[in-house]
Amino acid sequence: MQTLAVTLPGGSEWLIILLIFVLLFGAKKLPELGSSVGRSIKNFKRGVEDAEADDDAADDAVADESSPTSPDQT
Repeated sequence: MQTLAVTLPGGSEWLIILLIFVLLFGAKKLPELGSSVGRSIKNFKRGVEDAEADDDAADDAVADESSPTSPDQT
């Protein structure tokens, strides 16, 4: 049985992919498309960081509530 290896595209393959993008979207739309993708990635990363911070804050709040308090700490 043969196994197919999947590799990343090489130099000439990237050139063909770029040419297809130019034909599909036009040369004027590509910079807008690139900046839009960049903003989307930035917003996604910010959302992930905010969610992690919220989870950490929630974990800290649960830990504070579950820790026993001594009678002299009222």
